[in-house]
Amino acid sequence: MNSEAQVRATTQASGDIDAARPALAGLADALPPHVWFCVSAIFHYLGPAFAVLLFAQVGVLGMAWLRIATAALVFAPLTKPWTVFARADRSARLLLLAFGACLAVMNCAFYLALDRLPISLVAAIEFVGTIGVALVGLRSRRNFAALAIAVAGTMLLIDIKWSSDPVGLFWAFLNGALFVGYIVLGHRIAQTGIGIASLGTAMPIAFLVVLPIGFSEALPAFSAPQLLIAAIGVGICSSVIPYICDQLAMARLPRASFALMLSLLPLTATLIGVVVLRQVPSLTDCLGIALVVAGVAMHKPAADA
Repeated sequence: MNSEAQVRATTQASGDIDAARPALAGLADALPPHVWFCVSAIFHYLGPAFAVLLFAQVGVLGMAWLRIATAALVFAPLTKPWTVFARADRSARLLLLAFGACLAVMNCAFYLALDRLPISLVAAIEFVGTIGVALVGLRSRRNFAALAIAVAGTMLLIDIKWSSDPVGLFWAFLNGALFVGYIVLGHRIAQTGIGIASLGTAMPIAFLVVLPIGFSEALPAFSAPQLLIAAIGVGICSSVIPYICDQLAMARLPRASFALMLSLLPLTATLIGVVVLRQVPSLTDCLGIALVVAGVAMHKPAADA
């Protein structure tokens, strides 16, 4: 992980590419990195929870389309994706294309899962994959135990009844697999020094991928101003605020600290599910969530071995 000084130097060197980055760097330095993570943790699932409430009016894939379109429009003037992509070398361009495609399909799978399953279960399945990434990088007893604990918690949440909603579970596991891809690709892009501009460049690519998938379902929003404003709000809450806050937090937090704090996200998803969606977990669900949180907290990334 780059030091604060290295991050600042990289920020200054790429200022002509990302006009917003100097301001973001100053704001990042003004607040502790844990604050940025907490903001991200809240909005990471708050936006999707509000999206669930709009599925009936816009449709699942229509909501995914509006989320990505909103993020692409917000990031475009800030990060100038056309400039970033033009100046990137062939390897970086391929990474950005893969990153954008991953974001597009991941968001669609995420919403399709949320349409059928509780948000706490979808979140738990997401983070089993992150522990799997740690296990591949560092095959330690600690990571094997962490994965076993998290998988046990996920099984409790599923209630080991795979036939209850196999379609919903398929989308949830696909989203979890793509979330792993998001982490791996995001880490590789971060090593190129593109930073937040990578998100701004990947979003238009994601928009092009999802354009033929959700456009027809999104059309009703354009004839209902209040619905369109609500959908735009969901996009900002889901794909702008948390992604930027993640970047600001990761720039100053050691990877082990960031990985430990990720354990809060399944709990955050559960609390937001209770407050926004009235998805009250049972005692068994609470135990499953606790096991997932314990597994995520216990795992150790390879870089900090």
